[in-house]
Amino acid sequence: MSFHKKGRNFRTKTGITFPISSDNIAELDVDDFSSVISETLRVAFGEKSAAVKSLMRITGANDRTVKNWLQGKNAPNGENLVELVRHSDEVLEAFLWMSQRDEILAMKKLMNARDTLIEMIGLIDQLINSDLDESD
Repeated sequence: MSFHKKGRNFRTKTGITFPISSDNIAELDVDDFSSVISETLRVAFGEKSAAVKSLMRITGANDRTVKNWLQGKNAPNGENLVELVRHSDEVLEAFLWMSQRDEILAMKKLMNARDTLIEMIGLIDQLINSDLDESD
């Protein structure tokens, strides 16, 4: 018997779903880690071939490896996970969540909200200044 050249068609465990609550975090195993990363990558990058190409470019991994990540068959190794965290806030947040680092995750979300508010205030200032210029 020979295997397909396009990759494996079997898994060690089936029916794995994304953990809904933080109560499940302590029970995560390697397969759950793969499914969490898989779901996060699909949300962050999409499921199309452009996502595969983006992930290949970010990590330097080959296309079959990236497709396995997106399908939840495998998870990225340490080096690739670091690259993914550098390029994706969603992957960073999933990693912090799985690591039970709630205080760091909360601070990150707070800083993101702060940055968004600063950006919005800048846009408001631009609108106010343009309205003042037009009324002159």
